[in-house]
Amino acid sequence: MDISVVIPLLNEEESLPELAAWIQRVMTAHNLSYEILFVDDGSTDSSWQVIEQLARDSTQIKGIKFRRNYGKSAALNEGFKATQGDVVITMDADLQDSPDEIPELYKMIRTDGYDLVSGWKKKRHDPVFTKNLPSKLFNAVTRKMSGIHNLHDFNCGLKAYRNSVVKNIEVYGEMHRFIPVIAKWAGFTKIGEKVVQHQARKYGSTKFGMSRFVNGFLDLISITFVSRFGKKPMHLFGLLGTLFFILGFIVLVILTVRVYIYDDFYTRSLPLMLFGIMTIILGTQLFLAGFLAELISRNAPNRNNYSIEKRIGNP
Repeated sequence: MDISVVIPLLNEEESLPELAAWIQRVMTAHNLSYEILFVDDGSTDSSWQVIEQLARDSTQIKGIKFRRNYGKSAALNEGFKATQGDVVITMDADLQDSPDEIPELYKMIRTDGYDLVSGWKKKRHDPVFTKNLPSKLFNAVTRKMSGIHNLHDFNCGLKAYRNSVVKNIEVYGEMHRFIPVIAKWAGFTKIGEKVVQHQARKYGSTKFGMSRFVNGFLDLISITFVSRFGKKPMHLFGLLGTLFFILGFIVLVILTVRVYIYDDFYTRSLPLMLFGIMTIILGTQLFLAGFLAELISRNAPNRNNYSIEKRIGNP
């Protein structure tokens, strides 16, 4: 199979028939074998009934239905597990991503040799102050921290992946914003970008609020830590703990010398003594935290267990 299209969705009943028909037209026109995998993230409207009807009309359409809403990362992770195509395309279900971009994205993976290609919605239809400017700031910080300097829009839903990429990464929590970062740390370093069309939302309203930017920065710190120290947390906590312990020890030694040799202990020395004691305690705690994190990381249970209510087409 040439292409698997993974589409996470939440309450998008109006757009699904139009999106499916659009993808099918593009695939047929370019003679590509494909599957369309809809992942219903606990919709409360009739989205799943629409998917069932679409699957009855086309064997290329498959579906996974969560019993409740877990989030976009969970939907993508389950979709990635089920894909069969050589190239995996992800897009949002709200018709803001154009299926006409799929053939060129496919070519960049198969012919140009990219592991991952991320879309860049250079011209957006979103509000400037509530989405565009925060998004630009968020992407600038992510470029700086991740070292992936050629991407302008890490969170674009329209992406293409080599199948081996999606089979070797894990997306959990709200880490879908940082899939290029996760892929890079997994060893897939040939990451490209393509300017794509951004269409105005046709039905409904966005499912993401301003909280996504705050959560995004926290998740960026988390993924940076996990990527660099996830397998060896002791390398970070142990180093910091040792440095704090040594600093506190030196401070207390200096105070001891002043008291017992020079008999020179004044009230102004008390804060310094408390600082020394505090840094020793903090150093010990950090060292123990690193040791415990090391043990936990070696015995971590599977984080991606979701209750799936129904499947269509054996995805």
